[in-house]
Amino acid sequence: MLTLAMVFAGLTTAQAQTGWTARGEEYPEVVTETDVPIPMSDGTVLRGDVQRPADDDGKPVEGRFPVLVTITAYNKSVLNGPASVAFGDSSYFVKRGYVQVTVDARGTGTSGGSWAAFSERENTDAGEVVEWAASAERPWSNGSVGMHGPSYMGISQLFAAANRPAGLKAIFPQVPAADTYRDVVASGGALDVGFIPLWLGLVTATGLLPPAYGVTEPDNALQMYLSRIQGATGFTAPMLLSATLGLDSAFDGPFYAERSPINVVDRIDVPTFLVGGEYDLFQRGTPMLFDRLRERGVPTKMVFGPWDHLQASAGSGFEDAGYGSLQEVQLRWFDHHVRGLPDPELDTDIPPLTWHEIGSGQWHQAQDWIDEQRAENFQLSGTSLPGLPGQLVTDDVEQGRSNVAPVPVAGLCTRSANQWTAGLPNAIGLAKLCEDNRLNDLSGAVFETEELSEPLRIRGPINAHLNVSTPTGNGMVSVSVSSVSPTGEVNRLTGGWQVLSHRALDESRSRYLDGQLVQPHHPFTKEAQDLLQPGEVTPVDVEVFPTGAVVPPGHKLRIAVQAYDVPHLLPTVRDLPAALSPVTIHTSAENPSYVTLPAIPASS
Repeated sequence: MLTLAMVFAGLTTAQAQTGWTARGEEYPEVVTETDVPIPMSDGTVLRGDVQRPADDDGKPVEGRFPVLVTITAYNKSVLNGPASVAFGDSSYFVKRGYVQVTVDARGTGTSGGSWAAFSERENTDAGEVVEWAASAERPWSNGSVGMHGPSYMGISQLFAAANRPAGLKAIFPQVPAADTYRDVVASGGALDVGFIPLWLGLVTATGLLPPAYGVTEPDNALQMYLSRIQGATGFTAPMLLSATLGLDSAFDGPFYAERSPINVVDRIDVPTFLVGGEYDLFQRGTPMLFDRLRERGVPTKMVFGPWDHLQASAGSGFEDAGYGSLQEVQLRWFDHHVRGLPDPELDTDIPPLTWHEIGSGQWHQAQDWIDEQRAENFQLSGTSLPGLPGQLVTDDVEQGRSNVAPVPVAGLCTRSANQWTAGLPNAIGLAKLCEDNRLNDLSGAVFETEELSEPLRIRGPINAHLNVSTPTGNGMVSVSVSSVSPTGEVNRLTGGWQVLSHRALDESRSRYLDGQLVQPHHPFTKEAQDLLQPGEVTPVDVEVFPTGAVVPPGHKLRIAVQAYDVPHLLPTVRDLPAALSPVTIHTSAENPSYVTLPAIPASS
């Protein structure tokens, strides 16, 4: 039995500013059983690697332990092999008294079946894997299970928890999606061509690595490869083709609803620790999950930091939040909720929300994502010309018309390009070349305030309400919100996108602050699509993804509007002709264009 003396023996040197210190290793070695068959209720066999604590001779330690589960589509052999350097070595937990079970999702890696990402069947699998790990039939399991992992592995945790499997005690999803369509597949109704093809290619490629059981079970290995071909031809290729052509996969509907954790989050009741990134693919979705779980009283925490997808997945810089490294905080979370160790200071040490403020680099704490904020409007005023911005004002709007030309390279050298390729440019040192947005802003219309006399602090989602017209009846606007330094550097804080024909607003699912719209919800269905009349001036609400930031005194708040955001988004083949025409932004008392920010009062 674990004693308090054992818990605090061998303390690590990593010390969080809270005064809590992670405990050291209990066991010297790890032993791994690979490709363990895990039968599902429909007869399909998934396979997992089981890592157990071992003694100095490498023999498994007898006894039952709490279990941590990770379900991946990226091949467990890669995750526990080469990728462990970047994404964390699971032996950290095993040597501290856990069993780690890493499972290939259906139709990926070494598991049977055909891959259909986050389908109802795969989501059912997630719950069944947890119950398998918690079962008394596993001689190494004490029946108490936690889950961890980033991205795909984080989303799988949410679907598993929504199934309420026996034995699941807590989860720790890093950078999970909430609404797959709006978060990443088609932000604003335009197709993501930066991340989605990379992701689909990664899953397909890692699925072709030879399984360890190929020599002993050649028939099963052959069946696995055939299923990979079926997955590529039956799921991946048809989805990409349909979306590119502007057919069913280009619109929101049951396909994406089934794959969106926000639609099952109300069934999650286990303690949940979320990690989100201000430059992450799921910058929009992770805070929405936090909100919904908090509203229902589920024990929930979120650390929202200045990270892209790869950084947040690896936990790079997590210690800057002040609680220790990512693995140390995971250990603390699981020790308390899964292992059952008393930790009376956990909730006082780590409040529900910890967020990083872009512009100051400071970390702040709060109880909720939206609490003390107030809606603050800035109106677009006058006309923007190349190198001569229009104004952002609080009153006395000047009438103007600003043309946004369709520049197909807009967005190419921006923080958006790094964000929507999952942080790959940053990983190879190229992103630093594109941190200043001023050159990109020349490709669109720009509006900015005078230099601010007081800091403007914001946290949460933003709405850009634009009155627009176009000669073709369609097109896209890409909106960025930035801070401009006294010497002219443009720091992009966040962005949003909207296809004009998808401007229909679902008020019941939109978010309001002080009675003002801050997060519009558009249906993005084929039925709701509505072309503008050529030349007609029409209001369009653009959902600008949430952030936490400050525009310091002496800086200017800037809103820039382009017609493209490459390599992030491209129009479908059907919408391409309309995307080649300019969009005009109108500013006047009769046709107001403005941005609504969730501003934090100076006294907070």
